[in-house]
Amino acid sequence: MIHPALLKKQRIIFFILLLLILITIVVGMGLGPSSLSYDRLLPTLFGQGTFKEDFVLFSIRFPRIIITLLSGMALALSGAILQGITRNDLADPGIIGINSGAGVAIAVFFLFFPIEPGSFVYMLPVVAFIGALITACIIYIFSYSKTTGLQPVRLVLVGVGFSMALSGIMVVLISSAEREKVDFIAKWLAGNIWGTDWPFIWALLPWLVILIPFTLYKANRLNLLGLSEPVAIGVGVSIEKERITILLTAVALAASAVSVTGGIAFIGLMAPHMAKALVGPRNQLFIPIAILLGGWFLVLADTIGHNLVEPNGIPAGIMVALIGAPYFMYLLLKR
Repeated sequence: MIHPALLKKQRIIFFILLLLILITIVVGMGLGPSSLSYDRLLPTLFGQGTFKEDFVLFSIRFPRIIITLLSGMALALSGAILQGITRNDLADPGIIGINSGAGVAIAVFFLFFPIEPGSFVYMLPVVAFIGALITACIIYIFSYSKTTGLQPVRLVLVGVGFSMALSGIMVVLISSAEREKVDFIAKWLAGNIWGTDWPFIWALLPWLVILIPFTLYKANRLNLLGLSEPVAIGVGVSIEKERITILLTAVALAASAVSVTGGIAFIGLMAPHMAKALVGPRNQLFIPIAILLGGWFLVLADTIGHNLVEPNGIPAGIMVALIGAPYFMYLLLKR
């Protein structure tokens, strides 16, 4: 049973994060090359704006903000799942190669397959999922031992190695591509939010609508998987079955996010850690907090980076890495 005081603390933090997300969204709506004054936001939202105001808000800024919010949530949840099933605080879909696997699949699809304008947006998450799934399976196989089971530290090391190898494959693909396509892949690698239109939102949203409730439903299983294997087996958990099912969920979340945002790492590392520090390690408590933290981090990073340097700004992936890389080193040294 969860202590009532801890539940109350979680709810307070939850609503504070919702408020921070709302404030960041409002600030982001008013910033950009085409000015949109804050006193015109509400009238424009309620259909009383000029054509220019409607276009700037609903066709440029609002879709981008929603994409970054949803993607940050997906990456944070994916990281929380990976840390739980591997019992390794350094696990993150970007660090252990899942994002890179998705990226290679997207690059191959983009470079060598005919693209249908109507279905391209909706195919991207599927293609990214296939690439991420193949990568995750290979990493899992190399990290698994028949005698000791899944080895968490080895998983991170193997994942980092595969991430580097896949980055090399991406360079080879870029070297043989046309200039326009190279520009797209280079922006993807930097974590430049590129899927900034409403169809990308509709392509990403169903994955989160299904997988967030599913993960919360599996929260107690994640608690048990975080314990030692003998304890989990002792309470009747089918370890490998549950681990593979939840791992597929993490892969799908990461793949759907990076298919529209590019190669963004460290969100899945930082958000779960901070959530655990705030409300403790029980998945029922910290996962909702981690989801909101991840969404807020990416919206904040993109808002700052997009408006920091003219004309195109700094990619959100680089902004997140400026904070995430030192945080990763701190955790690595701490362990």
